[in-house]
Amino acid sequence: MKTKIYFVRHAQPDYRQGNDSTYSLSDEGIEDRMRAVEVLEKIHLDAAVSSPYKRSIETIMPCAEEHGLTIETDIRLRERDKGEGIPNNLEMFRKRWEDMHFCEKGGECLADCQKRNIAAVNDILVKYEGKSVLVGTHGTALSTIINHYDSSFGFKQFMRIIDFMPYVICMKFDGSDYCGYEEMAYVEKEYHGKK
Repeated sequence: MKTKIYFVRHAQPDYRQGNDSTYSLSDEGIEDRMRAVEVLEKIHLDAAVSSPYKRSIETIMPCAEEHGLTIETDIRLRERDKGEGIPNNLEMFRKRWEDMHFCEKGGECLADCQKRNIAAVNDILVKYEGKSVLVGTHGTALSTIINHYDSSFGFKQFMRIIDFMPYVICMKFDGSDYCGYEEMAYVEKEYHGKK
């Protein structure tokens, strides 16, 4: 049975207050999240699942409400744990993608982020087989999911989408077999992650 997962990477957050799990959307992000509503408006959705991080839930909330869905949360869909001491910069992004087992002190490597995200995706595929599911996610988390199914997705592709907030893709499956993905929409915003 064909299953479709509509992944929505969150809209632009406001990094000025809170922490990684509690950042709200910026004023622009609140406006931009409506792009996901527009692109998914005429698509039947059976369920909504999200990272429990506030920016992910806030991004897909209008879409879920439009479709009469309650958002389930799954902690495994959260963003990569960043660790401490090393800022996000081009060199660090490249290093993480060149060695997916590299991580900062107290942080999480891309391989571990990928492992828990794929475990969540596998459970979604079982629970909602043959359905269409909306999933709220994050840039790095989503990139590791894509990489799991398509190993050609790496540093270069990650850097291409780093400014896409929100970013909407559809992944298609036949049972547990991956059938490909398509980009549906994005809003380009300059990345202003905490350094």
